[in-house]
Amino acid sequence: MLRFPGHGHRDADDVVIGPLDLAARVDEALAVQALAFGLGADEIAVRRQIVLRHLTYPGAHALGATTVDGRLVGFVYGMPNDRAHWWSTVVEPYLRGQGHDDWLDNSFVITELHVHPRFQNRGVGRALITAITDTAAEPRSILSAIDFDSPARGLYRSLGYEDLARQVLFPSAPKPYAVMGAPLPLRHR
Repeated sequence: MLRFPGHGHRDADDVVIGPLDLAARVDEALAVQALAFGLGADEIAVRRQIVLRHLTYPGAHALGATTVDGRLVGFVYGMPNDRAHWWSTVVEPYLRGQGHDDWLDNSFVITELHVHPRFQNRGVGRALITAITDTAAEPRSILSAIDFDSPARGLYRSLGYEDLARQVLFPSAPKPYAVMGAPLPLRHR
């Protein structure tokens, strides 16, 4: 059950969406990501440094999904996109090849979105991504997701994201990704 503060009786599995000091809780967040994404300790160590670096970028911010007892069960973070960032330099040729490289400008990028497997399919991911994009000043949002029909891609499509480029290869990533974009605000259904 997804509940928001001040709205009725809460039980142990209720989840509250709110601001997250991701730098202070990075290890908890990465533990959720490891479970949700199947990452090993070496990958998590690398991602820890990446997350902490991202949080220094202008406009970067995070939201968390926590249980009543304060346990972090999901998180999202993002920032205004910058063509000089590593992710943009990798996806730009793919987007340009599809005539969509303008999406790298004036967009809010969802850098990471992960929900603990036990809390998936409860609306937590939807609440996280819509809450963070609702605060964006940019008129659109972009993200990348592994390029196969997954529940995550289904969620993104239901929110209005469309494929901008497919079969995007990131260095050291074993699977290709799709880059998706949506006008803001996202569809809230």
